[in-house]
Amino acid sequence: MKIAVLGYGTIGSGVVEVVEKNAASIEKRAGEKIEVKYVLDLREFPGDPVQDILVHDYSVIAEDEEIGVIVETMGGTKPAYDFVKTALLNGKSVCTSNKELVAAHGAELIQIAEDKQVNFFFEASVGGGIPIIRPLNQCITADEIEQINGILNGTTNFILSKMADEGADFEDVLKEAQQLGYAEKDPTADVEGYDACRKIAILTSLAYGKQVDYEDIYTEGITKITASDFKYAKQAGLAIKIFGMSKKVGSSVYAMVAPQMIGSGHPLYSVNGVFNGISVKGNMLGDVMFYGAGAGKLPTASAVVADVVAAVKHQGDHVPITWSSEKLEISSVEEMETRFFVRVDESEKQKIQDVFGEVQMIDAGVDGECGFITSGMKEKEFAKKAEAFAQLITRIRVMGDE
Repeated sequence: MKIAVLGYGTIGSGVVEVVEKNAASIEKRAGEKIEVKYVLDLREFPGDPVQDILVHDYSVIAEDEEIGVIVETMGGTKPAYDFVKTALLNGKSVCTSNKELVAAHGAELIQIAEDKQVNFFFEASVGGGIPIIRPLNQCITADEIEQINGILNGTTNFILSKMADEGADFEDVLKEAQQLGYAEKDPTADVEGYDACRKIAILTSLAYGKQVDYEDIYTEGITKITASDFKYAKQAGLAIKIFGMSKKVGSSVYAMVAPQMIGSGHPLYSVNGVFNGISVKGNMLGDVMFYGAGAGKLPTASAVVADVVAAVKHQGDHVPITWSSEKLEISSVEEMETRFFVRVDESEKQKIQDVFGEVQMIDAGVDGECGFITSGMKEKEFAKKAEAFAQLITRIRVMGDE
């Protein structure tokens, strides 16, 4: 099987490396040898063996009948969408790590793949090397998915873990993350939650079989989390993580990306550093957890190549993926119920019980303020009560009932 790789960046070069290094075991699993015939990139790579198979014109790949599988690792939607759509229409299977592409066009590309009896696989678009797409699509199909909670971004998890361990401020840890190569020069997509938002949109679309537009998901980043928040969390025995979550309550589906506090009894409590963890709750299965390297060159490339093997094994045989273009309505976050951790100015301490009733007070030794955790209430109810405070410093949601 001859394949082509679109984009020779971190993931694309990883795919070529995995195919070459693990050639024997990959051939055994795929049932035939897999060879990279082309790599598409605008750049030159003098001294790299890839230079011998490098092309700059996509039409060379699209029109080559020898190419049976195309790997797309370019990122973004332009020109990736046009390239992938053309490949599928030409009867070539596509494997991608591109979350932007999958979140925006997944349903359409899956339908084209079905029409052409080829495959569109995207395991690496969520969770890097962690298998989550295939389990959702094939292994947990007997269950109604009730909830998905995911630590879906290694950069933000690294930052929050460092802040927790060292009592450091956000800006200082962000600089360290950038120096270590965990955060981009422009970290907005990570720290504002946009990356996790696209990933939870993909998982929710698969869980409920309809298109979830990431623009409809309430998204909140970690830029307002402070060292003081971690003092309170530590005192209460809680961790602060940013989650992509979706859940079904009755006939309503809610989705959100936001920082939350969780207790030590939660399986995602101890997912630290650049690792990812995804917890899925089924109505029959209960809770199942997926954990591992959520990013990185070789873990992500490994997941891409696993899709290539699956595509080779299923030549002429479309693997069904339940994700229709019919839009799934995401219910207003205002109706979601949760508990809240709140910090207010010391001068307003007397109001707390009058406004919120019974609360769990937390003494973290922070001068001039006090912190507490409310009982469960709807988001809109909390927003209304919060208006009573002139000096509400912050609020962070608290997951679970413990």
